[in-house]
Amino acid sequence: MGGTTNDMFTKYTNVGKAHVALGSFLLSTTAAFPVLAQDAGTILLDEVSVTATRAERSTKEVPASITVIGSERIDNEKMFNIKDALQGTPGVQINSKNGGFDSRLVIRGAGQKAAYGVREIMVLRDGVPMTDPDSFTRFDFIDTQDIERIEVTKGPGSIYGGGSAGGVIQILSKSVFDTEENRVRLGGGTSGTTNLHTRVGSMVGDNDAFAVTLSRRAIENNWRRWNRFESTQGSIKHGHIFENGGTLETEFSVSEVNMQLPGSMDDAQFETFKSTGKQTGNDSAWDYSGRDSNSYFFNSKYEYEDGNITYKPRIYGTKWGHYHPVTAGINDSPNNYVIGGDGEINYKHDLFGEAMLVAGVSARLDLSIDAEKYEYKDYTTSFGRLSAVLSDQKGTLMEREDASHTQLGFFVQETLHPTDESLLDLSFRYDHSKFDLDKNEYRQYSWASASFTDGDGPSIVVKRFDLLSSRIGGSYAIDKNTNIYGSIAQSDQVPSNSEIETNSSLDKSTTRTFEIGAKGRQADFRYDAAIYYTTVDNEIVSVYEDSTTYQNAGEVEKRGFEFAGNYVVNDQITLGANYAYSDFTFIKFNEVVSSVNQDRSGNRMPYVPEHQYSLSANYDSGWGLKAGIRTETWSEYQLDNANTETYSGFKFITNANASYDVNDDASLSLNIENLFDRKYAVEAKKDTSGDRSYSAGQPRTFVLSYRQNF
Repeated sequence: MGGTTNDMFTKYTNVGKAHVALGSFLLSTTAAFPVLAQDAGTILLDEVSVTATRAERSTKEVPASITVIGSERIDNEKMFNIKDALQGTPGVQINSKNGGFDSRLVIRGAGQKAAYGVREIMVLRDGVPMTDPDSFTRFDFIDTQDIERIEVTKGPGSIYGGGSAGGVIQILSKSVFDTEENRVRLGGGTSGTTNLHTRVGSMVGDNDAFAVTLSRRAIENNWRRWNRFESTQGSIKHGHIFENGGTLETEFSVSEVNMQLPGSMDDAQFETFKSTGKQTGNDSAWDYSGRDSNSYFFNSKYEYEDGNITYKPRIYGTKWGHYHPVTAGINDSPNNYVIGGDGEINYKHDLFGEAMLVAGVSARLDLSIDAEKYEYKDYTTSFGRLSAVLSDQKGTLMEREDASHTQLGFFVQETLHPTDESLLDLSFRYDHSKFDLDKNEYRQYSWASASFTDGDGPSIVVKRFDLLSSRIGGSYAIDKNTNIYGSIAQSDQVPSNSEIETNSSLDKSTTRTFEIGAKGRQADFRYDAAIYYTTVDNEIVSVYEDSTTYQNAGEVEKRGFEFAGNYVVNDQITLGANYAYSDFTFIKFNEVVSSVNQDRSGNRMPYVPEHQYSLSANYDSGWGLKAGIRTETWSEYQLDNANTETYSGFKFITNANASYDVNDDASLSLNIENLFDRKYAVEAKKDTSGDRSYSAGQPRTFVLSYRQNF
């Protein structure tokens, strides 16, 4: 893990008196909170997680911070984006600049460097990694209307794969064997919103199940220019039950998604947006950014229990392409392939009591063949400098690239139960990651002259990384309602392809976390509370000049506290409260700005609010009427690495929903986003020249839906 044992002990014990006080608070909850659970009749059951440890276990027993968003919450959301389900989760920052699949996702500061998309967080769908080996995740071929639940495991140490320093998000779709989930959903609303979804499935004989899903989503987003989103998705699932009790589940899905990206605003444009609710332009010359994509996805998994051993092999593959106008060029990459698989066994045995061994190997190959980048065909100039692009049509070829990324790994985890009250997890994963980038650059965009100029010609970059991920975690049941836990975890983080292209000398970063917490599961009150202390060596950070580049910071320190609680007032009303405190600081960091080293040591990381609050209330009449409201607040955060200015954050951004069960199989629902129509920025930042930019939050929108189960 690097450093001596004494060094590690010193780092983890210098958390400070404030954290000691918080630790005392966690322990005190074990005595205080059970009193609240004596009178109500409604029972809050504990969720089951399959993500944190690759085996089914109640969340109370997992020695890590984990959140499960269940089917009830998902059914109440419009689910255009996973943001709809994850908003308000403590320690998780998520927003969408389009309302479609694009998500900016940050967990405990991991992923903060991404200019777009998701980095440093492993995203799985039914156990298949949606995250590339270089840690980039695309959500465009995930049908959000076909989600049963989502599990969020925060922090490093995952045995699912390298590139997961921030944690793991598992998206679990509706099972092919669940014949009770057949439905049609029709929805429409403001901003030109339409939502159509159907699922039809049944058993064929005693051993085979089939399910077909079709979804169509679209948003005009007519409150600003160039911001339409539309997706069409379909899947076929098959499940077979063998005579020996084993199951084989296979899925094939297709998707076609078109998304326009409106860009951010400067100070004047942001003031106009706040006064009118309209965004008429953006703060750069690149007015026609977007991403049109298509994908074909295949996944097949087998599971068979033979005595004390369960076998879980899997294979998967994806063929995808996109047309992606971005800053300074248009990426046209129709031939991208992902081929992978893993073999896993679970072995129940006795070792100091009941024990479980989880072990396996994984392999994955990502190929990009003849990926091309083009100049914009239509643009205007002023004094020889590009001033604005006029369309998203491609012009002269700028570069052609072949890229491959291979990742081979193995993992092992031993779970022990030394006593009836205690549990111990010991896990380790190793991955070998190799990048091969073969590029021929004919043309390039010069930021100095604001024009397209001659390129640098051919280049080859080969990078290899050895990535380790490990965790030691223990949980102890104080009584039947309350567990306390502690863990020490580490993960190495590989840079992405695009980051390596901007800086080929980038090295991997290493994240280490010490965490303690408490989890309570009383009849009508449940809570999770955690304190963590994280250090990151060689943190990969973004430097925002005319374009975004990346550098390794020397060291980053993160201290945080998270709390999530739900209380059943009575049979009709449930209240929720979530809170996250985040203190993330550069300990050693020299930022290179215009070839000059600038010392940022002691500064706070940008785009990390010190405080996050979320409050919710849900009502169930018992006779068909249901309603819910959720509000979220972020405190101010720094706009840049230099900490020259802060953004005020936002206060009480509120979403609401109401539904009525017409009968046992039909319901009407209304979802309102940004109920009070606040004008705010979901993201604000500042470049090294002092220019600020803002990405607008969604104005108030209404979506009315009808669902018919059959």
